[in-house]
Amino acid sequence: MSKNELLKILQDWNFWESTLPVGVPRPEYTNRICSCLDEKQVVVVTGPRRSGKSYLMRQATKQLIDKGKDCREILFVNFEDPRFVRLDTQLLDEIFSAYGEFLAPQGAPVLFFDEVQEVKGWERWVRTFQELGKGKICISGSNAKLLSRELGTVLTGRHLDVSVSPLSFRELQVFKGVAPNTALLREYLEFGGFPEVALSGRKQELLLAYFEDILTKDLIRRFRVRKAEQMKTLAKYYFSNIATLTTFNSLEKSLGINAATIEKFSGYFEDAYLLSFVKRFSFKVREQEKSPRKVYSVDTGLANAVGFRFSQNSGALAENMIFNQLRRRQTNDPSLEIYYWKDAQHRETDFVLKQGKSSHQVIQVCWDLRDELTRQRELKSLRLAMDDLELKEGLVITDEHEERMTARGETIQFIPLIRFLQDEG
Repeated sequence: MSKNELLKILQDWNFWESTLPVGVPRPEYTNRICSCLDEKQVVVVTGPRRSGKSYLMRQATKQLIDKGKDCREILFVNFEDPRFVRLDTQLLDEIFSAYGEFLAPQGAPVLFFDEVQEVKGWERWVRTFQELGKGKICISGSNAKLLSRELGTVLTGRHLDVSVSPLSFRELQVFKGVAPNTALLREYLEFGGFPEVALSGRKQELLLAYFEDILTKDLIRRFRVRKAEQMKTLAKYYFSNIATLTTFNSLEKSLGINAATIEKFSGYFEDAYLLSFVKRFSFKVREQEKSPRKVYSVDTGLANAVGFRFSQNSGALAENMIFNQLRRRQTNDPSLEIYYWKDAQHRETDFVLKQGKSSHQVIQVCWDLRDELTRQRELKSLRLAMDDLELKEGLVITDEHEERMTARGETIQFIPLIRFLQDEG
């Protein structure tokens, strides 16, 4: 490509000659990106496709400019722009050369490379740029394993991660400009928190398009998957069965797909931030690995759009939403580990949170407490988990019920989901 062609593309993505839309601010992320850039290490922004990474990088760009950085000292490149005819390190050299020649930045530039995994050999170019001290660099991508593996090879100890999720409930309130209310919570349960979906009147259509996009670009094409229909079948099964226990061998029997293939595809789903699999809590690693795992979707809206629902399962959706909120907490505190608890009689507690060598919280999700038998069953499982883990406090998250119970020196707190989501941020 000629330098003039490159410059035309770059002008469309940068603030050099015009003000670009930056979307609704998400300061928790943009502040972290800018703070990490100050550390003079490569900043890696990861998260599922369409979770808002591009807009966050653009918001970080605008924040730097507002704080006095010359806009000509910032270069933003979106590698999914179809006008780039090839994606390799030669293109990176040509882009940087054209930028330097036409913009002539006076200070050290800040580079924002969006969806950088599309560029073959990008990691060594980034390492050279960083090691030569040519400026600061922030990259984004939609595949956890690829970025981690490639950076781990060439940038050990030289990068900082910023993990982006779809909107939290509190962020959704900002996007919609409303106070927390039951109707908004129901919408969140139904359609999730992808930013564009939250503001769109075509929610179902967008969610289905996102799924096809992730499946095609981040999975089938990236991993050269030949059994695309099997992968799609497996993904739909998982989305139809969120918050349930599963094993690869049991799925082999029900879906007719080889267990080894299911295990491989499941790993791909995690790498693309599509699904998460939670292990059973045990002090024995072998028991953890052998036990079934619970599956959760990155977004309840995506699960509802893609999965087959036999009935309105608000309890499973609420549990999935709580898991995603706990994952956000884990992002800010990597020492936090998330498990479920289950005993030999198959009595189960939804979440065990562990830090260091001991567990510190157990959480049970009980959506509808009107049925007394259900209430007693869920409380019995929670108390068994508390006894097993030597904890004196437990938490039950409900639809609307709020209560505090104290007995036998143990305290169980009941709180509505909307309050949990508010308290957790």
